[in-house]
Amino acid sequence: MGAGVDAAELEKICGAWPGTSAVTRREDELVLSVGDRAFATLCLCGPERDRISFAVEAGRFVEMTAQAGIVPAHYAARPFWITLTEPERFTPAQVEDFLRRSYELVRACLSKRQQAALAASAPSPKRVPRKPRT
Repeated sequence: MGAGVDAAELEKICGAWPGTSAVTRREDELVLSVGDRAFATLCLCGPERDRISFAVEAGRFVEMTAQAGIVPAHYAARPFWITLTEPERFTPAQVEDFLRRSYELVRACLSKRQQAALAASAPSPKRVPRKPRT
């Protein structure tokens, strides 16, 4: 599988998404936010170094935490957050998909005004031709 994702990679992946910011908190945690609301965290040191936590849909929480390498996050104020305890089990593409979905979930909870501002700042999506189904 993958080799995990470090802080620089996380900032590169998520930094292109509209309204995303990254801040180091308490010198041991990188917090990725949209509209001042966290959608992911990365532990930077200690025994939990390189563990990534993020939001998931309520309906996927049990399914996700049943997988090896994933546990419920220890944030009491953040229900339906999970932690990748073994991020190396997942490819960078899988981690990016998890983070993108978390970003979308948190972004959807922002005010209409904040969402409109983010939509206005987003670059136009490039059209990619669809591959025919086989």
